Amino acid sequence: MADIKGKNVLVTGGAGFIGSHLCDGLLEKGAAKVVCLDNFFLGKMENIEEAMKDDRFVLYRDDARNFGVVQAILEKEQIEVVFNMATIALNYSFFNPFDAYMVNVEIANTLLELLKVGAYKTLIHTSSSEAYGTAQYSPMDENHPTDPTTPYAAGKAAADLMVHSFYKVLNLDISIVRPFNNYGPRQNAVGSLAAIIPATARRIKEGGMPMVEGDGEQTRDFIYVKDTVRGLILAYEKEESRGKIINLGSGKDISINSLLQGICDYYGYTGEWEHRPARTSDVRNLCASSKRAKEILGFEPEIRFDEGIKLTLDWYKEKEF
Repeated sequence: MADIKGKNVLVTGGAGFIGSHLCDGLLEKGAAKVVCLDNFFLGKMENIEEAMKDDRFVLYRDDARNFGVVQAILEKEQIEVVFNMATIALNYSFFNPFDAYMVNVEIANTLLELLKVGAYKTLIHTSSSEAYGTAQYSPMDENHPTDPTTPYAAGKAAADLMVHSFYKVLNLDISIVRPFNNYGPRQNAVGSLAAIIPATARRIKEGGMPMVEGDGEQTRDFIYVKDTVRGLILAYEKEESRGKIINLGSGKDISINSLLQGICDYYGYTGEWEHRPARTSDVRNLCASSKRAKEILGFEPEIRFDEGIKLTLDWYKEKEF
């Protein structure tokens, strides 16, 4: 079993939603150094305020696609482990589909080439449940077909294939983790790339109404971000994960209508909802099988959805959007 304690770690996308929580978790677990590489497309300085207080934390404002940049950071900081969290939000697919696809592939290519030449030792690559597309059966295990419906999801699936093939051909030290729908503090709340929970909280807080796209009966498997962080670190520490794709989810799905109603109940909102047409290429249903995560990582979510949504909304209730 590997141990993250004492390791020098690079987190691409480390100022983003999940990435910043991962940086915090790595510091808490005793990593010798946590290096954050982020171009701040969605990352925010406020997400890493606590981490910045720790002298083991190092920040680079740059792009993880850039081979020379990543190579220089790996060498200077003597990195042993890379957690690849960098990406562009799914909604970017509808604005710039080419870049939404290519960013995932190009980052994977850079990290694989550097792993191949021994610039670092281990890659924990973060995928997405969106690579599966709509559930053909439920719960969805890692053998579920991939049928991505957006360029973002297609880029995730393509990067996974690239990473997995490098493992097979070169026997590199790689694990692939597929988180389902993360939620929690720090998720993007503003603009066209906002996530549904913080966006709805912001709308209600500012006197607006919740917004639902389509009939609202599409379902998602929500997992609290700190559970995801724990699973990612376990994917490094449990070396049995090497060469495998591992889902991280709750094993339970919830409809968007139910989600929105829960947020309304929290705020005491009893007004109307805004209804919009269904989003193009929206995945209809997602629900994870967590059997492999439990068997290999010993992972099960610790935060129930009712607990996690309260923690999340409590945080947003105090936040100035």
